[in-house]
Order: sequence, then structure tokens, then C-alpha cells
Amino acid sequence: MANPPNDNRKTTDVTKQQQPQATPFLNRRGLLGAAAATGALWCAKGARATTEGEIFPVVETANGRLRGLMSGGIAVFKGMHYGADTSGANRFMPPVPVARWAGVRDATAYGNYAPQMPADRRRAYADLIMYDLQPGGMGEDCLVMNIWTPSASPSGRGQRPVMVHLHGGGYYAGSGNSPQFDGEMLARFGDAVVVTLNHRLGAFGFLDLSALGDARMAPSGAVGMLDIVAALGWIRENIAAFGGDPSRVLVFGQSGGGLKTSVLMAMPSARGLFHRAGVMSGSGLRVTPQEASRQATDAFVATLGLGKDPVARLQALPMQTLLAAQVTMENADRAKGEAPRAFSPALDGVAIARHPFDPDAPALSAEVPMIVGTTLDERAYRRIDFSASEADLLKFAEARVGADARRLVAMYRDEDPAASPYVLQARIDTDMTFRRAAEVQAARKSAAGAAPAYAYLWKIPSPAYGGRYGAPHGTDIGPSLHDIRNGLNGPSAESVRLADQLAGAWVAFAATGDPNNPRTPQWPAYTAARRGTLVFEGDSSRTRAQDDPRQAFRTYWAAR
Repeated sequence: MANPPNDNRKTTDVTKQQQPQATPFLNRRGLLGAAAATGALWCAKGARATTEGEIFPVVETANGRLRGLMSGGIAVFKGMHYGADTSGANRFMPPVPVARWAGVRDATAYGNYAPQMPADRRRAYADLIMYDLQPGGMGEDCLVMNIWTPSASPSGRGQRPVMVHLHGGGYYAGSGNSPQFDGEMLARFGDAVVVTLNHRLGAFGFLDLSALGDARMAPSGAVGMLDIVAALGWIRENIAAFGGDPSRVLVFGQSGGGLKTSVLMAMPSARGLFHRAGVMSGSGLRVTPQEASRQATDAFVATLGLGKDPVARLQALPMQTLLAAQVTMENADRAKGEAPRAFSPALDGVAIARHPFDPDAPALSAEVPMIVGTTLDERAYRRIDFSASEADLLKFAEARVGADARRLVAMYRDEDPAASPYVLQARIDTDMTFRRAAEVQAARKSAAGAAPAYAYLWKIPSPAYGGRYGAPHGTDIGPSLHDIRNGLNGPSAESVRLADQLAGAWVAFAATGDPNNPRTPQWPAYTAARRGTLVFEGDSSRTRAQDDPRQAFRTYWAAR
């Protein structure tokens, strides 16, 4: 939907940028787009004719030509294949390059997203986060990407930074097709090329068949990550045709997107394909040991009743049969209120040669700077006990720290006397899990010394349902993409200002490797001595850098 006039989305400095003009779409392989139109459309006397190429820009890639669609000055290309169909003989195998085609392929509609089970939308949070509102069909031919790019380079500018956003949903759900990850707003705001992509998930992307006797299957426990590497390789080869700079590629994402970014930092095949990394609420320190991944495979094979030598049958079974078996295993985790964990990247010693950030930051990506962030109340997304009492809060704490529960609850209550017991439960759980992992990751990256790490803490509560969630998991996604339409943020002048700040930092980081920009206060690099963190709190005027902002809680949990 087109933006209404005067909707105040852009701040003053953004509107001063030269706006895209109706010019041909120029790329390194030749002049296409407007020049491809053989004639102008009929129009009234004195009116300017619109050419076909001004509506449907055409770009030439190494595989063939693609036709996109203009949207508010941004050229949008959707559903572009970076790899071949992964069904049949290609199932569980490393990605295969897509074959070159003749003519012009349409790229105006989303492609398939990976086989998965949608979230239960009877929970309000599932609709607020929008992970599962995904256009496009579900299928194994899902190695596709979407690109948003300004239609014409401003005079005197070089190629634009590239912002590759990896979707959330753990390793089992989500896609780059979701409205939550639409890249048009960020491309326009940041004068950047924005990319989202789909890759294999769950058993289709991480079923470790390495112990079943077929050498071709050795990397099967990591093919979902190898898909992302293949996409980054496609970007390196082709992104200049879309106005992007292949030497300035940021990979970032929230939750599962942060986990995948963490893993990429330790993958030999990904080295040199990206130059900055961002982890939002998904600091992955370790991947699944191969023994555990093989045990999950044994359970999967048993669920299907395949017996011995199952590889050929696994490749022949319908997608629906495999997905049903996967969900059978995942439901055990869902019953405990956890995200499904049965299938995730395996430490195979080849595709993933080491744990991403354990025992230290990987030397492989030492030169890549990082941003690591969390929200204050991440774990609210897993809780529905909104009417919890102080007694419930104490019982919750006792289950985690035993006899020290009263002291722990007093610490959290003293910090935030107005918080509900529900929110404090989520905050305790967050400090134990998400935040502890993020602090370790930032500290280990900083200690490596070759490139800086930057940390942020998002404390702005979501207005959804009267603020009952606090600042939950995902409430920083929209602002990071300069898109505050989703249910966790909501359109308001203050939301736009906060989006200016967070998206402005990501754009600056993509462009230079440093998030400092005119919209935010000075943001220091994270060090063990000071633990400098950019804190978003209250409103945009209160955003500030703070040393070790949750020191008492950090030291408490680090000691346990």
C-alpha cells in the first residue's frame, strides 16, 4: 500500500536527500529498464508518458535477466532463485547453483518458504510478531531471495551498502517473505540495498545423516546454513547489478536470525562474503554437538518407521510426511513452552568446524565488527500468565535459585517497583538466558581485539495490550528496519524517532563498520573494562550510552 501524503515517516535530514529520478536502471552488465521499453504509452497532450521500464525495471544477473516492480521510488525484486530446487535427489544435499535461463524472468512475487509448522495464532504474541503471516507458497523449492533497492543513484554517490537481513523463527520457522521483514522502508530511509532470503529449515535443513553410510550426506546437518552461504555468494557476484557494494555487506537478524549470524562467523565457506555482523536477541555461543544431532536423526527415522538404510526412502517420501514427523518431535519441546530444538546446525567439523563463540570468538572472522543487542524482557514471548501474583513470582524464583529467591525478587522489585509479576518473571528469565549469552558474545568478540563489538539494550516497552509484555522479544525488529507498522510498535511520531535512531545506527554500521551517526549519542565500543552499551529507554530523547547498565544482575547470574 502506498504511503499517504505527509505521513511524517521521514525526518528532516532524510527528506533532504536527492530523491530517485525516473531514469533507466543502470547496472554493470548494461543499460536495461527504461531503455528496454520500445515506446511510450499514449497520454494526454502536455502530460509526460510513462515507459514500461519505469514501472518494471530489468536487471541482468549472472544467471539471467529479472524483471522487478517499482514501489514508491524503490525497485523491488522478489522470489529470485539463488539455488536450485532442494526436493528429491537434492534433498539433504548441499545447495546447487540455479541454472542460467534465457529471456526475462518475472520477480514481482514472493517464492516458496521452507516447510514448517506455523505458530499457534491463538496466542496474541504470534500475531503481533507476524513471523507466520507469510505470502508465497510452502515448498522445498525455497532457495529464493528478495531485494529492495533505490531506483537511481544520487549524483556523485558510489554503490550502496548491502543489508542482508536473516529472518527469525529459530531454525524451524519463519521466512524472508514475512511482512515483518519488508525492506522497502529501510532501503528508502538508508539509501541502501536490503536483502531477505529463505533457506531450508527443520529436518530439511539440519537432519544429520552423516552416520548412515552415504558420504554425500556428510554435511546434511548444516545444509540450511550452507544455503545462506550460497545466497551470500550469489550476492557477492550479482549485487552490483542492483546498485549494491559487494565489499560492504552487513548480515544481521533477530532471534533465529541472530543465531544464524553467529554461526556464519565460524563457517570457513562464509569467510569474506560479509563484512559486518549484527546479532539481535540471538547470541549463539554453541551449535549442536554431532552426537546429539545424530541422536535426533535416529529418533526421526524411528518416528517414520524406516528401519535400516533409510537415506533413499527419506529422499523419496513426500514433503508432508517428513514435516509431520518433524512436528511430532517438535511438539515435545512446545509442550514445555520452549522453541523446537530437535533440528539445528551440527558441529560436523567441516561445514561448521567449531562452536561459534565458545571458548572464544572465532579467529576466522576476527576482522568483522559486530553489534550485539537484547530487549529488556525477551522471555515475555514465551509466557501467558499475565495475571501472575507476587506469590507466583516468588515460586518462579524459587524454582531457579532455591533459597535465594526472596533476595532475588527484592533485587528486581527494587529496580522496577511498577513492573507486574509477569514482566519480572520474563526479565529474570531473560537475564538468565538471552542477556547472559549476549554479554558473553560481546565480551569474547571484544577480547579478540581485531574488530570492535558494540552492544545495545532496548528498554522501550511495547504498547500492545496496554504494555503488558514490557519490552519483549522482537520489539526492536520494526525500528531496526525503519518500519513501525507491526503490532509490537505501532505508528506514532515517537516510534518514528526511535526507528530513526536504531535504523540509522544499522545503516551507518553497514556503510562504515561503525554505528555512530548523527541521530544517536556517541556509542562506544564494548570492552571488558567498561561494557559500554547504548540504552534505548523512555523516549528517543533519553537514548544514551551507559557503562554496564545491568551490572548487579549481570554479576549475579554470572556467579551462578
